Amino acid sequence: MGLAQCLAAAFLFLLVLAILFGLTPAQRVVTVQQGPLHRVRGSHVTLWCKVSGYQGPAEQNFQWSIYLPSAPEREVQIVSTVDPSFPYAIYTQRVRGRGIYVERVQGDAVLLHITELQDRDAGEYECHTPNTDERYFGSYSAKMNLSVIADTLSASMAPQVLTLTEGDVVELTCEVSKSTTQHTHLSVGWYHLRGAGEHQAEEVLTLSKDFILKPGPSYMQRFLVGDVRLNKVGNTTYKLFLGGVKPSDQGQLYCEAAEWIEDPDKTWKDISRKQTERTSLTVMSQGRDLSVDIAAAENSLSEGDTLQLNCTVEAQKSGSRHFQVIWLLNNMEVARVDPHGVLTWEEEYEERAKLGQLRALKPSNTIYALTIYEVGLRDNGTYRCSVSEMKTPGDLHGIQTNLSSGIQVNVKPIGLGLHAMLRSRIATVRHGQSFELVCQVSANYTLEEVPASVRWLFQPSPPTSPYHELVQVFPNGTVAWVAAQSRFKEKAQLMKADTSFGLHIHSAVAADEGTYQCEVEVWRRNVLPLGQPVATTSSNPVGIKVVLPESKLQVSMEDSSVEVASSADTAIECRIVFAQNNSQLAVTWYLLPPLADGTPLQIIRANYGGVLEYGPEFSSPAQKSRFLSQRVSSNVFWLQILSANLGDQGRYYCVVEEWLWLVDGWYKLGEGTSGRTTLEFKLPERELQADKTNRSLSAREGEEVTLPCLLQGARLPGTHLSATWFQVKKSGLDSPLLALHHDGTIQLPQEGRAGRLYLRRPAPGDFSLTLTRVESSDAGLYYCRVQEWQQQGEGQDWALQASARSGYTQLSTIPPESTVMSRICSSPSLLNFILCLPLVLILLLALAVSCWYCKYRKSKKGNITENQLMELDGNGEVKTT
Repeated sequence: MGLAQCLAAAFLFLLVLAILFGLTPAQRVVTVQQGPLHRVRGSHVTLWCKVSGYQGPAEQNFQWSIYLPSAPEREVQIVSTVDPSFPYAIYTQRVRGRGIYVERVQGDAVLLHITELQDRDAGEYECHTPNTDERYFGSYSAKMNLSVIADTLSASMAPQVLTLTEGDVVELTCEVSKSTTQHTHLSVGWYHLRGAGEHQAEEVLTLSKDFILKPGPSYMQRFLVGDVRLNKVGNTTYKLFLGGVKPSDQGQLYCEAAEWIEDPDKTWKDISRKQTERTSLTVMSQGRDLSVDIAAAENSLSEGDTLQLNCTVEAQKSGSRHFQVIWLLNNMEVARVDPHGVLTWEEEYEERAKLGQLRALKPSNTIYALTIYEVGLRDNGTYRCSVSEMKTPGDLHGIQTNLSSGIQVNVKPIGLGLHAMLRSRIATVRHGQSFELVCQVSANYTLEEVPASVRWLFQPSPPTSPYHELVQVFPNGTVAWVAAQSRFKEKAQLMKADTSFGLHIHSAVAADEGTYQCEVEVWRRNVLPLGQPVATTSSNPVGIKVVLPESKLQVSMEDSSVEVASSADTAIECRIVFAQNNSQLAVTWYLLPPLADGTPLQIIRANYGGVLEYGPEFSSPAQKSRFLSQRVSSNVFWLQILSANLGDQGRYYCVVEEWLWLVDGWYKLGEGTSGRTTLEFKLPERELQADKTNRSLSAREGEEVTLPCLLQGARLPGTHLSATWFQVKKSGLDSPLLALHHDGTIQLPQEGRAGRLYLRRPAPGDFSLTLTRVESSDAGLYYCRVQEWQQQGEGQDWALQASARSGYTQLSTIPPESTVMSRICSSPSLLNFILCLPLVLILLLALAVSCWYCKYRKSKKGNITENQLMELDGNGEVKTT
């Protein structure tokens, strides 16, 4: 045997060891959404696919193909996560235009999106994962069928414009029909929009797909007393009855129908939704009380100051009434605001309003504001506001009118000199909206005839440094941007008109929030070069706030309970009532254990990109395999609990975050917390008799200890017993350690203690737990639960008959005595070295002996050959033959 043969033998030996110790790779499995699915033409469809048991990188690649009914043997490639050239020509345009795309839920799971389903999309879909394993082992693709059906759902209601008085009755009729050949269910609901600009509808009353009537939160009490009803008249007619209308019912009402189909995985999916035209409802209040008051922030001003006037309306149920407000100066009209909030200026004030010197706002239905920037002597006088109540927003004549008292405003002239006033039409802008700053300059001379420049300054919010310069505009029109502020240069526009300078910022982002200021300089005329300015002035600071889009997220806050049998699977539901279509959702699940001090325990978080993060109490492999977060529809998330045990009891809830991609990154718009779902177990009425004595035990680390669990009394004939040991964590969570099932199998949920936990079972009713090689982390509170099971019949399931819990055992650990062997055993690296060293020495010694033996045989063979060529002569001397 040569050296190469020796090395091959050693490699074979190590390979056998690897096989014996279970180091062989797992089998790859690809799973796809269960079919067949039936979806409506034109709808948005998602199909999920995931892979497990793979080797290689954590992020796997996926390829989707289709086998059309016209050519069931021919693969037509659709889209790939790794190869842009993968799609066939008929799909290339839709893939590039994001009509078809793949969303990665996590490294080994994806969703195929078809945004607008077409008839030609029907067929058998195949999800394939390219191989990343060392060898092919398992399945690399899976298939499912998708059927495209016509959208036959229709919903209609004749639009109306209704004007009623409080207490009247409204009856609206909605016609809903479908002709789908598949078995589907219908849901019909009525919704209310309070105002024309509202986008979020409020549920009035819905007949669910399960034929259950569900009122909206605001209509629950009226539903219970019979003022809100929904009746089905005939096969296709649904009638809403709304009695005793209130001012809060004012707005728009419409009907929405949805068609639902049950998928093979037993979940229901809404495949089509239709909304009717809207009916406008106006409810007149019966009250006739109206009070008007006017106030000024300051009524003694200097030229160039800002005058702020507020008009306040006091009336019962003012939110549902319609007011028109007229601003008066010396009994002459300045401006009016109609019930729709539309502002109209008198002719002599229109030019000043266009320049931003005047502004009238309606912050609410009862507060109206008039602002005059840079007041002058012409603004002296007595101000009043006149308020008229209209029956409907479009009426020309009021029901009643009231005039406020007068407030005298005095404007004093200021001295001569250069002055700059900075203003903005809006101080709060939405993310992505544009805003404009106007720097108005005044002096005791004609500014158009002298050279003037403007310098724009900016201080971010919150202030981290003094004002820094953005840009300067010189009299000849030259613009000089500061290099450090180049981001403003790409989105800003500079303007000059007569005696004012303008700075227009496009597509505002969070970094644009802060305080702005303009600095104006003038020089002598006809003097070149300009030299030093003869006068300089700085304007007032103007703050700009950039706000994110308002979150519309709503999470169901209804409390509920789930009852589950021991060892069964269950799911906790988190339902999204409303979320924006273009936002992404992150979901975090929490548990409030029964014995906890109120501190929630994080179970699992799935961020908006689908990345999972487990909490400290649920990060073990056993817990990760039992607690799964799944999005089952566009508005429903599930926390799946596999093989639930008594330690899982408690109250569960979810926290949902709404994230949106804006101009410069992902932003969290808001979050919502669901109601609590209490997980309870079905416990039998009969209890077993167990020793409930509470004990305290001490054990030295490295030794073994037995925790008692003794069953007393007789049990039913033909029954089997199961037992589960728990450790009570500081968090209040009961953590299962070992489970003996009624069929005799043993499960160890905590892999870290595998091999150290044993049930000796010296007697049939003894379920005492032996813990070997005690560690300091084993200290704590323990108990066991014993259950009695009985089979319902030959070949049928086993049912729980009785249950009992043992007393608590408090285990304390004692540090071990320090010895040479203990120091060796406490150091894994040293212990591994001592254990592996003899094996390595034996392999090396065997290799050396084999090589020496090969050389020895070769040498001996050479000696024999040489001896055959020689013989001794008669005198004893050597003679060559």
